[in-house]
Amino acid sequence: MVHNTLYGGTADFVVHELPKYGIEYDFFDAMSTDDWESKLKPNTKVIYVETITNPLMDVPQLDAVIQFAKKHKLVSMTDNTFASPILYSPIKHGFDISLHSATKYLNGHSDIVAGAVIGSQDHITQVNSKLIHLGGTLDPNACFLLHRGMKTLSLRLERQCENAMAIARYLEKHSNIKKVNYPGLESSKSHKNAKEYLCGFGAMISFELEGNVISADAFINQLALAINAASLGGVETLITRPVQTSHALLSPAELESAGISDTLIRYSVGIESADDLIGDLDQALTSL
Repeated sequence: MVHNTLYGGTADFVVHELPKYGIEYDFFDAMSTDDWESKLKPNTKVIYVETITNPLMDVPQLDAVIQFAKKHKLVSMTDNTFASPILYSPIKHGFDISLHSATKYLNGHSDIVAGAVIGSQDHITQVNSKLIHLGGTLDPNACFLLHRGMKTLSLRLERQCENAMAIARYLEKHSNIKKVNYPGLESSKSHKNAKEYLCGFGAMISFELEGNVISADAFINQLALAINAASLGGVETLITRPVQTSHALLSPAELESAGISDTLIRYSVGIESADDLIGDLDQALTSL
């Protein structure tokens, strides 16, 4: 069972790679428990969600996912990349396995590619056996850089979350913005869940621009501070259109099903001055 709004790379892996290994899947809405029972099959083994979804910033009913997994003897997994261990500790709350793209917040400087799997000894032993056969071991310098980056994780994320809240509130009031996705906003459908489960609202924002693809690209190109690049979670602010990057491998039908439009913009907030970032956004929006 897989949450129906995921990082595009994960969704593509589930749809196109897992079946090659004989693994079946069903997408479900992790924001509502209404249809969960109907998605269960005799061979269902895992339930998989993202703590904060990429790129729509939804926060599922995390406790309900954990209890559902325990009730039906499923392995519960969450991709905790957007929250990081600072905002949410999946294992402490009852998830069996927590995943991180350590490239992002854990490292924080956009200069390595790394990942992390956290869980019980039994689960990690199974993961380790796959690593031995398939590779994936970090080189020493990447380990050093990751270790260095994690020393400032809490400091970086505190500043990034503060910046993100200020920016989300600014965007929500702007006439050229159709919709803002950020769980810290009272208008967000995930605000209640975020307050209940998380120790903060994160530093990722996505928003829909008024207009079309041409105006979306013009807006991005007009920005002076935010860098038009994939990835996220570093000290510098990055901006991208998911249809061109994180969800580029999805078909038009899959994009529509996931709620990813051509004018959706993902904004990874850095540690720069919030006033500077808002000023940059304002001049770009005014130019449209």
